[in-house]
Amino acid sequence: MRDVRFGASRAELGSRLDTSRAGCSSQVSGMPQGNLVFAADDRLVMMWFDAPLHTPEGVSTGSTLQDVRAAYPGAQVLTAPAGSHRFDGLLITQGDRGYLFLHDGVTVQKAVAGYGDYLTRLFNTGFGSC
Repeated sequence: MRDVRFGASRAELGSRLDTSRAGCSSQVSGMPQGNLVFAADDRLVMMWFDAPLHTPEGVSTGSTLQDVRAAYPGAQVLTAPAGSHRFDGLLITQGDRGYLFLHDGVTVQKAVAGYGDYLTRLFNTGFGSC
């Protein structure tokens, strides 16, 4: 996924995308563990990812919270609204980009990379981009 960059347009990534799926999210051909999310202007803003895909620090779905906190000691703790049936989260931002790890209190259940403002909106309101 090294050549897939946030901010790239859908057209720029077109030859790499699996066109068999409809909707605002896409997968890179041959990479079902990564689900790309494009904004209304067709630029890549987020990517949901599952193991074996991981951050440079080795964090992915299935990682323990202890591993996430060790890799990202400055992570912002996000608490889901009571009774919402949503996961709590850990948000890591580095410049305008970051990671959102949604967890069950023990392990990472969902992992998302992307622009920090989209990750924050996703957690706070469930807003993706479509």
